[in-house]
Amino acid sequence: MPTEKLTFPGHAGDTLAARLDLPEGPHLATALFAHCFTCGKDIVAARRIAARLAAEGIAVLRFDFTGLGHSAGEFRNTSFTSNVADLHAAAAALAERGMAPGLVIGHSLGGAAVLKAARGIPLAKAVVTIGAPFDPAHVTHNFGDALERIERDGAGEVDLGGRPVQIGRGFVEDVQGEAIAGDIAHLGRALLVLHAPRDAVVGIDNATRIFMAAKHPKSFVTLDDADHLITRAGDAEYAAGVIASWAQRYLALSPPAPPPGAPEGITRVSEADPDGFLQDVMAGPIHHALADEPRSYGGTDRGFTPYQFLAAGLGACTSMTIRMYARRKGWPLTHVSVDVRHDRVHAQDASAHTPLDRFTRIITLEGHLSDDQRRRLRDIADRCPVHKTLEAGATVDTEVKSTPAAP
Repeated sequence: MPTEKLTFPGHAGDTLAARLDLPEGPHLATALFAHCFTCGKDIVAARRIAARLAAEGIAVLRFDFTGLGHSAGEFRNTSFTSNVADLHAAAAALAERGMAPGLVIGHSLGGAAVLKAARGIPLAKAVVTIGAPFDPAHVTHNFGDALERIERDGAGEVDLGGRPVQIGRGFVEDVQGEAIAGDIAHLGRALLVLHAPRDAVVGIDNATRIFMAAKHPKSFVTLDDADHLITRAGDAEYAAGVIASWAQRYLALSPPAPPPGAPEGITRVSEADPDGFLQDVMAGPIHHALADEPRSYGGTDRGFTPYQFLAAGLGACTSMTIRMYARRKGWPLTHVSVDVRHDRVHAQDASAHTPLDRFTRIITLEGHLSDDQRRRLRDIADRCPVHKTLEAGATVDTEVKSTPAAP
């Protein structure tokens, strides 16, 4: 996934740092991501969601709010209102590049901010919140005794997740006076609410209130036992997959025609987890699967292994070939299933004429078929194009291209 580092002026003119995650194939749409309170653009949930959407052809801009991460400015001087203004600035920066966002995603307080900001982003068609509070003032519940100190001194240090953060009085006053119920009711965009029932930071009742305040089209999906920051890779992958599938309905993605000479387009495999073996597999702009290795081999067992994909190709092609022939003949074949087993024959056990890889197919044919019809369909199975490719072998031409590492 190509990632471009860029900057743009925030609400007060400070330079905000961002990453624009781009599809490796055609660019079909753009999303804007707002991170959680005092977090940053590079947290697990933001990175995984951006990677998953980019694999679907949706570019994602994720940026650090004023005073956070690599962005300039003083965080203690920011507020909920300034976060909303930063979102509008980010959307404007994208629009200047001809990439106006059609999807806005917000995590935690960033979710409340996108609900407030969405109507000011003209081409946004869909909004997603993850663990968002219904009341922005909810965030002050984490300030504890520091609230009195902030009120007295104008600013104070708050411990958030073991991290000291300076919070200004203006931020507290702003969120306490902010209400977004009206913004949700008049959102005018499709809404997806993602929330974990066991979220100990922002309770599930917030998701209920957001969902009830919104008008259709709206959707509510549980994140089960995920934590508030979606720190587990499996939870981030699930949230990313839900968002990617849901967004396609509302972004009206129009995939381009495949390149000449490649009627099925290109199958692209992109690394999803550099610490393991998880891969995003995209066939064209809309079909997605995961490839992985078992845990015993250092993977996370969240997708097909490469040889399972190969076996699936043989099984699917076999079933389709049989169905095509039976349909043409008008035979009473009611169902086909194909079990495929892959074995590796050890070299020391193989003769010069025995392949090292062996696939065993068990084909089940249902219906009132005669013995001759079954035998004929058995023979037809060997005409499956994938079967022929495996038997004949194939040539693999490889080219290597280099791109600079993301900064």
